[in-house]
Amino acid sequence: MQLTLKTWDDNSVEMNVTHCGICGSDIHTLDENWRSANRPLVGKNVTNLKVGDRAGVCAQSSSCHECELCLDGQENMCQGGGVFTYDSRWPCGSKSYGGYADKWRGDYRFAFKVPDTMTSEIAATFFCAGVTTYAPLKRSNIIPGKSVVGIMGIGGLGHFGVQFAKGLGAKVIGISHNENKRDIALELGCDGYINASDEASMAKYNSSLTHILCTGASPDFQWHTYFALLKVNGHFINVNVPEWQYPGMSAFTLLSKQIKVYGSGIGSPREIEEMLAFAAEKDIKPWITTYKMSDVNKAIEDFRAGKPRFRFVLEN
Repeated sequence: MQLTLKTWDDNSVEMNVTHCGICGSDIHTLDENWRSANRPLVGKNVTNLKVGDRAGVCAQSSSCHECELCLDGQENMCQGGGVFTYDSRWPCGSKSYGGYADKWRGDYRFAFKVPDTMTSEIAATFFCAGVTTYAPLKRSNIIPGKSVVGIMGIGGLGHFGVQFAKGLGAKVIGISHNENKRDIALELGCDGYINASDEASMAKYNSSLTHILCTGASPDFQWHTYFALLKVNGHFINVNVPEWQYPGMSAFTLLSKQIKVYGSGIGSPREIEEMLAFAAEKDIKPWITTYKMSDVNKAIEDFRAGKPRFRFVLEN
């Protein structure tokens, strides 16, 4: 199918797509779990890229660049008209179609040079899952040698979370709802593992974690179950967006340990650049399986079947 690119302007950069990561958010969009979906060179102002550079774009392609949050460096929280890389529209009216293609055109301020030491197929995974886990961990005051971070969900997001938390100097505990991910969690670098369905396993880590990064949870999730793992003044950080709703919370559950509960959405351009440099420095590597771009339907079928270990990448 031939789709039109964004209308050209002097803030545009055009890229040939060599690799594109598949994310859970793609499947949520295809299945309309979150909302109804919209179905089907370098401009003179560009300063951060030159013709021939390898570059990548995140799940966000632009912001208004004028609201208070944008001016404060929080463009991912733009209140004036942020543009997502797919299922969105540019201010000029053009649709954004994402990276399942051979070309992409968009705002240069949301396109980032790939470190020379990072391969393109590896880099493709960092622009969504990578920054989604790196940014909140970096903001959450992790103290090397003292912080103990639990990663809920050892999957596409969680396996990044483990590696970033380790890179930041934390002790890391993997958390999943059965024993199936124990060996994988330890191979990724976890210092311990919690089977959330086992009372003894949960009790062993009672009041021992300083942070929990929730990248996945089952519909029977209850706040108090996981708050029990946190120390006083602990952090519960959510980046999981399931199709079901989180349950309500008792005020006493929240007050009993002065837990800080907050969410995080992708990351700002500054955080993306910082993440790429950090990942290159620490040699953080996702576990990937590569498909030809022409085999995208097979890749999506395999994704729905739960086969990723842990990121799928499409390659032209």
